[in-house]
Amino acid sequence: MISKLNLEDILFLDIETVPETRHFSDLDQTKQELWELKSKYQRAEIPAEEFYERAGIWAEFGKIVCISVGYFKLQEAKRTFRVTSFYGDEIKILNDFKALIESHFNQAKHLLCAHNGKEFDFPYIARRMIIHKIELPNKLNLFGKKPWEVPHLDTLELWKFGDYKNYTSLKLLTTVLGIPSPKDDIDGSEVCRVYYEENDLKRIVVYCEKDTIAVAQIFLRLRGDSILEPNEMKLI
Repeated sequence: MISKLNLEDILFLDIETVPETRHFSDLDQTKQELWELKSKYQRAEIPAEEFYERAGIWAEFGKIVCISVGYFKLQEAKRTFRVTSFYGDEIKILNDFKALIESHFNQAKHLLCAHNGKEFDFPYIARRMIIHKIELPNKLNLFGKKPWEVPHLDTLELWKFGDYKNYTSLKLLTTVLGIPSPKDDIDGSEVCRVYYEENDLKRIVVYCEKDTIAVAQIFLRLRGDSILEPNEMKLI
């Protein structure tokens, strides 16, 4: 049961991604053709060039611009949730994230937690590491692992209670659980525009950090714990 897990053993996270280039035309001819094939069924009648603004959701055509992480520190009766972010150059983001995991969350008891993490965040990070020839940390290397050996928690999966028919967004789940919504500025569909047109990476980082906090809040509610108060959160 998740109520028996030690909160200090869990690293909560969220990632933000964008297309690897600003415009479809910036891709070489081979990549353009591969994008047309990859997106054919998702875009229906939308031209591949117009649909390219959504390319960030595919690790083969996107890149990570921010990984935000959060972790609990419990001292006597005091609870603190610390949040920090890696952002900017993707290779540096991935190496810094890997270094954090390997230095502070490398034991068998340690777990990674994200919303829809098993379908998106965890495999996306792993694929981008492989693309950049970065050796996978143990927490992301799932080759040969049995299901019960996978060190990942997913708040979306926990909320489904075995029902795999529906997707519940982070915004919807925070709303129904009475958690202050993190979606008070941009949403995922605007990250590409904010990154390439406004060049406002800091705005994306703030958005990513709020989502990381929301994942932790959902996890607390699913455990039956009280949610975090503003004075319990610390950005570092």
